[in-house]
Amino acid sequence: MTAIVGVHGVGNYVSGQPPEKVASRRSADWAASVAAGLGIGPDALDLTVAYYAPFLHAGQPTAPAAALDPDRALEYLEPDTDALACCWLEALDLPDITVEGKLAVPLRHAVVAAANRFSLNARLTKLFVAVCFREAARYLAADAPARARARDHVAATIAGRRARVVIAHSLGSVVAYEALHAHPGLQIDLLVTLGSPLALPGAVFDRLHPPPSSGIGRRPANVRRWVNISDHGDPIAILRPFTTYFPSVDLDLTENVGLFDFHRASRYLACASLAATLQPLLKRTSYHPAAPRHS
Repeated sequence: MTAIVGVHGVGNYVSGQPPEKVASRRSADWAASVAAGLGIGPDALDLTVAYYAPFLHAGQPTAPAAALDPDRALEYLEPDTDALACCWLEALDLPDITVEGKLAVPLRHAVVAAANRFSLNARLTKLFVAVCFREAARYLAADAPARARARDHVAATIAGRRARVVIAHSLGSVVAYEALHAHPGLQIDLLVTLGSPLALPGAVFDRLHPPPSSGIGRRPANVRRWVNISDHGDPIAILRPFTTYFPSVDLDLTENVGLFDFHRASRYLACASLAATLQPLLKRTSYHPAAPRHS
């Protein structure tokens, strides 16, 4: 059975629970979603999620921004989180929101404009920025110990499971990308990035380890095949085509997974593009599609 490691995105931290328990639950959830897309039972998959979120919350206050009014939550962002949110909004290049590439209105108004642009709930979008962008900013902070610990944990999970397939969603695609660069001894047959912000200029792309060369992101040398999948309505996976920034990606696919999900990767994991990408590898093992139903 082909071992798969999943690397989760933002919004997966669970306070007060043993990391092993949370990782087990996340692994079961991911396996169920991937299996649904493939038309098989989850027991047919060997999928383990690398749960790195605790490293981004170690030593941090536990009071969630979600407990605040959404507008107040945006007013109390840490400088790094505020800068990340501004980079994201500026990259969207929304009419009347940016002037010459710079944010020209208060952050909360710009977030509402982004929500309207992508047909999202404004209140949830504000909370998403306040809560989840904080995690991304903590990871991307220069020389942050959490950054090295998170990517080392991902690498250790891959090595421990002897996984040859890595599926990474959202911020997890950044962690996985850097982990594979930092641990060249890992050999990966397939890397799939889902809803990835790797190409976000300023906040992410220009702060990658290793840094881009002449405006081009570097492909991990230990990855045999790299497939990127993004939903055309996903505001996090902006700046398409992805190949402009990562021309060495083997396949850049656009999916229609439905409404953008703020916390889970389930719709990406069950999408047809991921299933089609995984099938050739899984067919080499004991993978058996479910029999079709007849009415």
